Amino acid sequence: MNDFSLSPKDATYLVTTINEGVVTICMNRPKKLNGWTLDMIMAIKAAIEAAANNEAVKAIVLTGEGDYYSAGVNLSSTIKLMHPRKLRDMIRDMNQQLFEIFLLCPKPILVAFNGPGIGASVTTATLCNGIIAADTATFSLPFSALGVTPEGCSSVHLARLMGEQNARRMLGEEGWKPSAKEAYESGLVQWLVTRNNLRDEAHNIAKSWVEKNEPRQFMAGSQREELLEVNKRESIDLANAFLATKFLHGQAKFLWKKGKYGPALMFYTLLVLRPVWALTLR
Repeated sequence: MNDFSLSPKDATYLVTTINEGVVTICMNRPKKLNGWTLDMIMAIKAAIEAAANNEAVKAIVLTGEGDYYSAGVNLSSTIKLMHPRKLRDMIRDMNQQLFEIFLLCPKPILVAFNGPGIGASVTTATLCNGIIAADTATFSLPFSALGVTPEGCSSVHLARLMGEQNARRMLGEEGWKPSAKEAYESGLVQWLVTRNNLRDEAHNIAKSWVEKNEPRQFMAGSQREELLEVNKRESIDLANAFLATKFLHGQAKFLWKKGKYGPALMFYTLLVLRPVWALTLR
């Protein structure tokens, strides 16, 4: 039975179904690697809020269609050229609100990684009740390589999940990208299955939560109020890092190589004019 409806716009990004008290929200932009554009983020927000307000929904499964779970936030589609102070505030607010979608959800959430996950698509998952991964999944948090600070409460919460050493390997210069098996063995992932069995196993886990009246809770003993404060602090640090030289230069080079000349020029412009506008941020 499917009585869970989204707006026509949101339905172009997601496919949703309800069965036995479980709503499955599937990101449906496989050709774009289910990347998180602003529209995709808003669609996920709308779907999770609809699930929270629907009495028929007792548990949520979030997954992706295609080879990737999600390539993470599409920076070139979310960052626009504007006054640097306004841009900093926008990045701070957008980052904080993204993770609050998951932190404030009152119903248990299971994230089912059908393939690789990158950046915020991984850290948001760590803020849910649990993670199940197909054997084709990998997990990447390239913050150090991008020249930005950790987000999604990962500066505090990740080490609780997988230990200090593993968290440093993922967040630091090594940029460790654990396979599904490695993520399972380290504690980042709680269930490991074959790709073909992922949807069925995810549904079965969520159904068991419905039967047990599983509460919304956070892994590794973390508490919502603490994570909300960590998210606020990280969002400020991240917004400042996004306007630092290393990030601006890296993004400009990356986008130029990809042939995305418009966004690349935006970052080059910010970089060249940085000595002037940086004074306005003090």
